[in-house]
Amino acid sequence: MLVKDESERDITAFMILPFLLWRVLHNQIWITLSRHRNAKGNARILHKGIEFDQVDRETNWDDQILFNGLLYYLANCTLSGASRLPLWRTDGVIMAMVLHAGPVEFLYYWLHRALHHHFLYSRYHSHHHSSIVTEPITSVIHPFAEHVSYFVLFAIPLLTPVFTDTVSLITVFGYVTYIDFMNNMGHCNFEIVPKWLFGIFPLLKYFMYTPSFHSLHHTQFRTNYSLFMPFYDYIYGTIDKSSDQLHDSALKRQEETPDVVHLTHLTTPKSIYHLRLGFSSLASKPYTPKWYLFFMWPLTAFSMILTWIYGRTFIVEENRFHKLKLQTWAIPKYNFQYSLQSQKLSINKMIEKAILDADKNGVKVVSLGLMNQGEELNIYGGLYVSKHPKLKVKVVDGSSLVVAVVLNSVPKGTTQVLLRGKLTKVACTLAFKLCHQGIKVATMHQDDYVKLKNLFNSSATNLSNLIIEKSCTQKIWLVGDELTEKEQLHAPKGTLFIPYSQFPPKKYRKDCSYHCTPAMLIPSCVENVHSCEDWLPRRVMSAWRIAGIVHSLETWNEHECHYTMQNIDKVWHSTLHHGFQPLAVSGCDHTSTNTPNFIRT
Repeated sequence: MLVKDESERDITAFMILPFLLWRVLHNQIWITLSRHRNAKGNARILHKGIEFDQVDRETNWDDQILFNGLLYYLANCTLSGASRLPLWRTDGVIMAMVLHAGPVEFLYYWLHRALHHHFLYSRYHSHHHSSIVTEPITSVIHPFAEHVSYFVLFAIPLLTPVFTDTVSLITVFGYVTYIDFMNNMGHCNFEIVPKWLFGIFPLLKYFMYTPSFHSLHHTQFRTNYSLFMPFYDYIYGTIDKSSDQLHDSALKRQEETPDVVHLTHLTTPKSIYHLRLGFSSLASKPYTPKWYLFFMWPLTAFSMILTWIYGRTFIVEENRFHKLKLQTWAIPKYNFQYSLQSQKLSINKMIEKAILDADKNGVKVVSLGLMNQGEELNIYGGLYVSKHPKLKVKVVDGSSLVVAVVLNSVPKGTTQVLLRGKLTKVACTLAFKLCHQGIKVATMHQDDYVKLKNLFNSSATNLSNLIIEKSCTQKIWLVGDELTEKEQLHAPKGTLFIPYSQFPPKKYRKDCSYHCTPAMLIPSCVENVHSCEDWLPRRVMSAWRIAGIVHSLETWNEHECHYTMQNIDKVWHSTLHHGFQPLAVSGCDHTSTNTPNFIRT
């Protein structure tokens, strides 16, 4: 060991914080990789989904890293052999390896079996086993007493070199990284260990477990107790006889082809943290800016560079609705890029390639979300259909369902509404339908009034219901993307703003109500829903996304894009028939199961 100089600064203590940050990053890499691979489906072990209760239970997975960090600092301050460590000591590394393979694995096996005794299981270990379908972070979700027992166990290969004066930084940080790696791998729910490895080294199967090996422990409970070495399960007869078979079948599982693909994109640079592939705690809640993400700007900048270099659509998540397989794909572009003329061609090529890939793979429906269906960009997706008339996949922009959702969000008894925002296909159809129902539709600007009037068919619509008004006395406002702060300030107190656009308006008024963007509560049978769609509440999907699902369920054989619209009544009633429910108008109360008194289309 290096000669200690009392006047020399102890760098060991300064290395603990970077090491804790490395552990967080290491775990996050596994989380992202696991969620991406499980969404693709290849080599996936269990097909069951994860729900919000599991995400909430596993949100504080980094607590054990903080707990370990405090104990590392305590050891560094109190144990003379745990400070001023050299970088490498061969004898210490070998000692840690031998101690792990011997005492640690043996003691863990029996501790684990004891934890499955009904007395300890019901009080402690059942918390960990609440997650049938595991994620990498499931590995560290335990009650505090278990964390203490595991730390004592794993401290054997760390403290023994300290007391024998053979410890080094590589011994400590390398061993803990090994523990993290094996824990994450064993709980990732996709098979990563190739079969040929055991073919070349047959004895390795006794000294290294696989994700499928440990997955059986979470489904069978009374087998495969070993930590990382199945050796003791073989000795004591607790090996699951289907371990090899599950390992083979998982490796042979191919990537799944979805029935419906929802094509979205990144929004702000920080939105990567709110994706399901990002931070689980943020993804499980509606999108709201977090102040602490400002300090992560180096990682944010790196992610932007990475998306620019990668430049291909990637899978965000996977869901199931009965037998229907759903996936969400994301274009690696941000909101501000969609407003740049120089990016228009690049974005359209990405969307076109995604549609063609979906068509080649047998996808039935592609729904276009957020700005992927902009009128100036690709005419609501019509550009791709006209360019490829033989497309088998149906391109859906969801406008018909959006109109139906907004119409059914207008409170019953409403006699006037104000329409303000960009006059999209949806906005024009809303004005037409409302006027036809005898509801007066007011506009604030002459240009909007003239455009709507020219689009209406006087023989089918009562044009007297379309008016222009500067006073803005209406308390129901249907708003789009071009609504300004000044215009909001003109609204009377108690106004209800109902968006018809993809993005919600900025909330400048505290004395008014803001409904969410067009969306519906999804049926309880939709599986693997454990993240929120942008700013929407839990288990709520945008109407654009739902439209693609309903299109597939109804096996409609036409595109819904360009300037065409489907029958509004037909789409609405079909959506309700499949279990999707309207949201209450007051503040997007997604917990309500009662259908409010809305006007019907």
